[in-house]
Amino acid sequence: MLSLIGVLVVIVGFALKLDSILIVILASSIAALCGGLSVGEFLETFGSTFVATRSMNIFIITMLLTGTLERNGLKSAAAALISKIKGVSAGVVLAIYTIFRFITAAFNISFGGVAGFVRPVLLPMAIGAVEGKGNKITEEYEEGLKCACSACENVAWFFGQVLFVGGAGGLLVQSTLENVGYTSELMEIAKVQIPVAIFAALICCVYLIVVDKRFYAKTYGKRVSVK
Repeated sequence: MLSLIGVLVVIVGFALKLDSILIVILASSIAALCGGLSVGEFLETFGSTFVATRSMNIFIITMLLTGTLERNGLKSAAAALISKIKGVSAGVVLAIYTIFRFITAAFNISFGGVAGFVRPVLLPMAIGAVEGKGNKITEEYEEGLKCACSACENVAWFFGQVLFVGGAGGLLVQSTLENVGYTSELMEIAKVQIPVAIFAALICCVYLIVVDKRFYAKTYGKRVSVK
């Protein structure tokens, strides 16, 4: 029961809006000591857990780096870059990113997902494509672009990662098939996934362009020419 004091420390700490990292470390230390662990055992457990979850630590570092860049003008730079390209629409920008994301997903390369890359980089680029034509982005249009940006990232990663032999997606498909009595090799799964990924990429690109044209026409009363 005494180990539950750590939970109380977390509740009180977050309620008082104290430093989150300090709260977690303090709460875990109190819970460990109240639970009967010595200082040496606690440090050993803490260290082994840190090493075992090092991939999560990389994600945290990426988030901190992205936040620092965003504070120093990353979003503005991304929007300014796209706004200089004449004749490109937000839908075309997202379609190009979708193809690029499919290719990188096939090699199991991640850019931080929606929070780490899409929101601070891709979304400002899409908004910059709209504002580059002299339009002021509306709240409704921006919300629609947020959905479209998240959609292209999720579709590309979902269908593209199975192309990587030995990736989590392929292993999941292989284990699922084995549970129902079908034995398959990872290379065979990747080959079967190639036409599926191509079809998904084409459908997603067309959908993004069409949806963006409809949003543009609805918001500004005219259609955008896609080159």
